Amino acid sequence: MTNHQWISELHLRQIILLLQSLELWWRNRNDFYAAGNLTIYYSQRQRRSEEFRGPDFFVVLGCERKVRKSWVVWEEDGKYPNIIVEFLSDSTAATDKGLKKQIFQDIFRTPEYFWFDPNNLEFAGFILIGGTYEPIEPNPQGWLWSQQLNLYLGVYEHKLRYFTAEGNLIPTPEEVAQQERQRAEQEKQRAEQEKQRAEQEKQRAEQERQRAERLAAKLRELNIDPENL
Repeated sequence: MTNHQWISELHLRQIILLLQSLELWWRNRNDFYAAGNLTIYYSQRQRRSEEFRGPDFFVVLGCERKVRKSWVVWEEDGKYPNIIVEFLSDSTAATDKGLKKQIFQDIFRTPEYFWFDPNNLEFAGFILIGGTYEPIEPNPQGWLWSQQLNLYLGVYEHKLRYFTAEGNLIPTPEEVAQQERQRAEQEKQRAEQEKQRAEQEKQRAEQERQRAERLAAKLRELNIDPENL
């Protein structure tokens, strides 16, 4: 596997992770659009052949949640992404930190821009203040707060993940499924333990009954009626 393919796989997995986690977290919302590796067309002359960019990951708020082949600004009430995340590689880092950052700041006017390198874990975020991107200050864990998502973005186990304001990790669908399986297994174990306890109680009751019968038989041998005791 070449270095380029390895980077591409890391990028793909990272895009899918951010996309699936957010869609699961916002599963009851229909007022946003999130996409990865999708083209944004933004030509002032409304021509798809002119000005376009394909951010690694972006979210647009206040729009209809539906499947799109691309994001065409002039067909979406002039809306640009509210947040963009680029995943750096040796071949793209300079553009992501330079030209793209300039475009997102000056043309897109995207309120928040983040970049993350899946290889060396470099992570930075910027918020648009007075038309200029200013660095977002990290919290003690090194996470960066996104006002647009109302979530933290931070590195966890070498991946960029979301966290709630309280510091809880936003799970992926796979993690939710795993938690459900673990809960089901625990319930199964509890039910099995209850069944064993009930069986033990039944055995103890049977042993008590047998002891009582033996005692009654002994008393009758001694001409004592156990009913009159």
